Order: sequence, then structure tokens, then C-alpha cells
Amino acid sequence: MDAGLVVAVVLAIAFAVTNGFLDAANSIAALVATRAATPGQAIVLASVFNLLGPLLLGAAVANTIGGIVSVTPSVTDQVIGAGLAGAVAWNFIAWSRGLPSSSGQALVGGLVGAALAQGGVDAVNWGGWHSGHPVGVFGTLISLAISPPLGALGALVVIRLLRRVARRATRRWRAPTRGGQWATAAALAFSHGANDAQKSVGVIAALLLASGKISTRAAPTWVVVVCAAALTIGTALGGWRIIRTVGRRIYRIQPLEGLACTASSAAVIFGASLVGAPTSTSQVVASSVVGVGGGRWRWHHVHWEVVRRIGVAWLITLPSTALLAAAVFELWGWLT
Repeated sequence: MDAGLVVAVVLAIAFAVTNGFLDAANSIAALVATRAATPGQAIVLASVFNLLGPLLLGAAVANTIGGIVSVTPSVTDQVIGAGLAGAVAWNFIAWSRGLPSSSGQALVGGLVGAALAQGGVDAVNWGGWHSGHPVGVFGTLISLAISPPLGALGALVVIRLLRRVARRATRRWRAPTRGGQWATAAALAFSHGANDAQKSVGVIAALLLASGKISTRAAPTWVVVVCAAALTIGTALGGWRIIRTVGRRIYRIQPLEGLACTASSAAVIFGASLVGAPTSTSQVVASSVVGVGGGRWRWHHVHWEVVRRIGVAWLITLPSTALLAAAVFELWGWLT
């Protein structure tokens, strides 16, 4: 097997692990931050549903990601491998600073930067939005841009509805609220697996197709299982930095607020996964936490400096990963 292909596949799995550092941790951030579950319990929950998501919900997101670059098979491993290297490097930088950066955005930037370095603008499938589904770079960026505001708006509406229903609640509401947190965290982990694990699945499928290992873009089951497992490993090894940022530093959430946050985030990401729209779980959940603060008319309790840092990371991720990937592309032949 070609060394470049092996390196690129390994980088795709490494990307899934760093995705776990950043994004998978968000699926259980509210559950842990509100002490509805211990970290160990939350990891088990995320592990099971991260795996079930990509296995049961289909490969729409994988197909979208796999179609971002349009290069000849002879340079596919070089372009995708360089793009993944840029994304993995950026994810480590964001994780080290505790920023809920977008892994999906990092991947798009990396793939675009490497493709431009290889063949100019013609090497990129710019795409758009066709027949209700995102296509190429623009379709993916539209999905990434609109999902956080939807998460914030959804959380704002849900927390106001919950507070109205629970206005005269007694301690008997604690058990149903905790059960709801578990259910919505499971739904969020399921949706996250269906969306984010499929990003790595999509690039591995593109690599295998270009090398002649498979005949269609449909990835083998082992690819789905490995990528889902890598997400879970990333959450267990490094996700707690992000959990602290989302659950405590943006706005210190309480159990009812955690329920609203995870319910809104799960709905947005599940819907996006159905139409093949890549999203950033970290940014959807972070926006939902802000929406919860607004829903309780506590805008002044939101730590806007943390929100500002997340926003800056959102703006610089794409160009930064593109430059990193372009640099790696030039070195790829020597490295492999």
C-alpha cells in the first residue's frame, strides 16, 4: 500500500481524535457541568451514541465533505493528507487554549488550502446549496455559519418555555429534569456522531476511492467504527478543557438550562445531519449556552470576553488552516 495513502488515513483518524478533544466533549459538557452525571458516566454515554450516530443515520455529511476537492487520483492522498495535517495542527492549538473552535471549519480550510496549492481554483469544488442539500465549499460554509445562530435562538425559546412550565415546580422536578438531561445529551451525542464522525469518514472514503480500494464513495463499515471510536478516545483524553469553557466560563448553567442547551443543540445538529450539512458541535453548543443566558434575561451574566475569543477563533480558523495545509502540501513529497 502506498505510504502517502497510509499517512493520509492515519491523519484522518488523528483528526477524529482531535475532533473529540473539541467537539465531542460538547455533547456532554452541560451534563457534567450541572453534575447530572459523573465524567465516567458521561463518557460511556458519549461512546455509545457517538458510534450509533454514523452507523444509523447515513452518510450524507460524508458525501458533502468528500466532494470538497476535485483533483486527480494521483494527487488525492497528497492534497487530502496536507489538508488534514493543517486541520489537526489547528485543532491542537485551539484545544491547548480551551477554545471551542470548529473542527469542521478547520477541515474545510485545510482541504481548500491544499487544493489551491496543488491546482489553483479549479481544484476546489466551490458548490453552493442545491435541492435542499449543501454542496462543496460554499454549501459547507453556509451550514457552519447558520447553525450557531439557530442553536442560540432555539435555546432561548426552549429555556423560556421550560421556565414557564416549571414556574411552580417543586423538588419533584429534579428527577425528570435530570432524566431529560440524559436523554437530550444522548440525542446530542448521536447527532454529533452522525455529523462529525462522518467528516473523517468522508475523507477516508475519498482516499480509498482514489486509490482504487473501493468502487463507490460509500465507506466500509470499519471506517465508520474506527472514526467513531477515535471521537470517543479524544473526548476521554482531552475534552475537559472544552467542558469547562462551555459549561462554566461562558455562562454558569443550571440543570434546567443544561436541558434547554442540549435539546436545542441536538435538534439543530440532527436536522443538519439529515440533509448532509456539516456543523460545528462546539459552536452550536457554545451559542446555545449564550442563548440560555439571554432566555433568562441575564445577558450581563454571559462572559462576553470568552464569547469574543470564540468568535475570533471562528474568523481566523479558515485562513489559518488553509495556510498550514498549503505549507504541508509543499513538503508532502519529502515527508512521505
